[in-house]
Amino acid sequence: MNKIIQIAAAGMLATALTLGAAIAGAAIDGEVKKIDESAGKIMLKHGPAKSIGMDEPMTMVYRVKDPAMLKQVKVGDKVQFEAESGDAGYLVTRMQKAK
Repeated sequence: MNKIIQIAAAGMLATALTLGAAIAGAAIDGEVKKIDESAGKIMLKHGPAKSIGMDEPMTMVYRVKDPAMLKQVKVGDKVQFEAESGDAGYLVTRMQKAK
């Protein structure tokens, strides 16, 4: 019986991780409002970001996973980005100029 419970729990965990990865990978459309390279932060005005639990458009400051991302954009650029939330706040994990 314990083996069945372990297998079921492992299956549920795998499903949850797969779903979480799919949600986290959702691109968010935004516009660069401010860049602070020394702090590794960027201010983005963006639409709803359901992948991180934001149903309304807003402007906010994000930390960036890789500071090199900040050198690829300038204030006013339209971007698509992915972000995740954690204990230390919101983190941009991927960003590129919108086409």
